[in-house]
Amino acid sequence: MKLKVYDIKAQEKGVVELPLQFNESLRSDLIKRAATHVQSLQIQPHGAKSDAGLRASAEISRRRHNYKGSYGYGISRVPRKIMSHRGNRFSWVGAVAPGTVGGRRAHPPKSEKVLIKNINKKELKKAMRVAISATTMSDVVKMRGHNLSPNYPLVLSDDFESITKTSLLFGALKQLGFEDELKRVESRVVRAGKGKLRGRKYKVKKGPLIVVSNECPLLKVSNLSGVDIVPVSDLNALHLAPGKDPIRLTLFTEGAIKKIDGDKLYI
Repeated sequence: MKLKVYDIKAQEKGVVELPLQFNESLRSDLIKRAATHVQSLQIQPHGAKSDAGLRASAEISRRRHNYKGSYGYGISRVPRKIMSHRGNRFSWVGAVAPGTVGGRRAHPPKSEKVLIKNINKKELKKAMRVAISATTMSDVVKMRGHNLSPNYPLVLSDDFESITKTSLLFGALKQLGFEDELKRVESRVVRAGKGKLRGRKYKVKKGPLIVVSNECPLLKVSNLSGVDIVPVSDLNALHLAPGKDPIRLTLFTEGAIKKIDGDKLYI
């Protein structure tokens, strides 16, 4: 398959032959498994302290003639700590048991729990090839809600990697026919629920993904709403399918495609 190459001024510069990694048929199930694997790697393990809620000097006695037991007082037999006593008259407070104030949790989160959803190496490479191939299927990209240029799919020239200003990138994408897409992602919505209090007040839509060959000035142009830029060596399934839904509007630079072919990535 051959795609046209466009420069910053939206002029056709030539044609590039796509490598064999772009020849896979669509497999949404594989893309979803690979994206789930990447998501699981981002989860931070957490858990309760092993003796949390168990540090009270409380005990439960089921013996009839135990001096400090609660047997025969017409009260529930839960572990109790003694607050005060005079003779055999005790003032108790329930402790330790899950139903008591300050007691342990019945099923606390455990830090040793395995959170990573593993995937076979060959399966992961296959999923990446499928996701990369799907970026050239304009009907699949449209189904995700993107507004495409009439020339899509296309390849960006290496001139894009030298862009240092957001205004230049915005103008170049606008000339390529992605003006409607950029308008779609610039609107943001206030998140419902308590997420507003946790540093993520706004929900921003995902727009174009630009894949570059290496570290370059374009990577620092990061304040264009909805647009993400990533080196091809760091590309993963979650970049190509945010929310695990295939597939995102993706623009590869000419150098990125050459690197996929030359380094035999995902094979």
